Parts: sequence; C-alpha cells; structure tokens
Amino acid sequence: TVNLHRHPLAGRNFECMSEDPTLTAALAVAHIGELQSNGVGACIKHFVANDQETERHDISAEVPETALRELYLRPFEDAVRLAGTWSIMSAYNRLGGTHCSQHRWLLTELLRQEWGFDGVVISDWWGTHSTTALAAGLDIEMPGPAQYLGEHLIGALDDGRISLDQIEQAVQRIIEVVKKD
Repeated sequence: TVNLHRHPLAGRNFECMSEDPTLTAALAVAHIGELQSNGVGACIKHFVANDQETERHDISAEVPETALRELYLRPFEDAVRLAGTWSIMSAYNRLGGTHCSQHRWLLTELLRQEWGFDGVVISDWWGTHSTTALAAGLDIEMPGPAQYLGEHLIGALDDGRISLDQIEQAVQRIIEVVKKD
C-alpha cells in the first residue's frame, strides 16, 4: 500500500509507508525490486487518492492535477517506472467524480500511455462498478464470480460498449504477467 498518510484517523494508515511521497516511493521501489527478483509479482495499491475510510467506496477525491502528480501519484509512478511493478490495484474511491476502477485518464492515458505500464490492473474487492471498466483499462475484477466482467462482457461486446480488441488486450496483459518469473 503506497497511499499517503493524509489524515490521522484514516483507518488503513497502518498499511501505508509514510506521509511523504518521496520516502514512500523509495521504500516501494526497494520492496518491489526485492519481491519481484524472487519471481513474486508485486501489486501496488490503492490507485489513487484512497486516503480515508469514510464513504471509501463512493467518495470523490477532488485533487488538483499538480498536487495529484507531486504527492499522490509519485509512489505509483516510481513503482511503475523505476521498479517495474507487475500489477496495480485500483482504489475504491472516485477521482474527479469517476470511480478509479473505470477512470480512463488514470488507467489508460496516464498509467499505460504516459508511464508505459504493461502490467495488470486489478480492482479492489467489489470495487468494479461497470462492465465498461474494461474499456477504461481495468483487466481483472476481484473477487469472483464476476459481477461486471467475465461472461458479462459478451453483452457489452454485442452492444458496442467494449471492443474485441480491448478484451484481447486485457487477456494478453494477464498472460504476460502469468509468464513472468
């Protein structure tokens, strides 16, 4: 967990590394490097701005892009660019009004295109809210059985909400992570 300690009453601060983005990023990179050097894939969570427990499934974090990049995204960016983390878990919360598990800018434009992440994006438990989350960049819905992905993708494919190419890309990313050692 590389979220920052932003509030003293945050219920999951004990899982996080610090309140400082530079320190958190350095600790995450070292941890990921050691873990993955032993053939165990790291899953960095909760992507992003998941820093409170109150209404954590639905609250929307409203963070200016500069603060988002300098503080909240820093540990995730270093986990991707410097440590090559194999997977990332999306957060429960919304960012700018959109659930993180189906946030196209966050998962596709920033994470995959800008940072070059080629791993798997996994939802937090029951943190998927739509079949179109796959189109935004989510690869795996947790836990099973699927409520939105899995067999539900057939209807979304048939009515054009997702494309066959998007399904194939998600499957290929999962296969590539499985093949890592």
